[in-house]
Amino acid sequence: MHIKWTALAQTAGFSFGITVAVVAVFALGILALSRREASLSAAREGGNTPAAGGGTLALAGAYACFAVCAAAVGYGLTLIAGH
Repeated sequence: MHIKWTALAQTAGFSFGITVAVVAVFALGILALSRREASLSAAREGGNTPAAGGGTLALAGAYACFAVCAAAVGYGLTLIAGH
């Protein structure tokens, strides 16, 4: 049996890179939700209504981050499950 070490190293490196990227994007989504909640909370404590949009851009960014993570997981599952 002959092991192709370069192919194994490439696969491991690619897997590690994608894992780090998905975790980073998920963390950005959590950060966006946290910032939105903080701005809404500050507006409520100050007695003001939330600023125009009320964190809509942060919420949209969080949804986009979570959608990218879901797409990456779904693609990985299709690669594993095959046809």
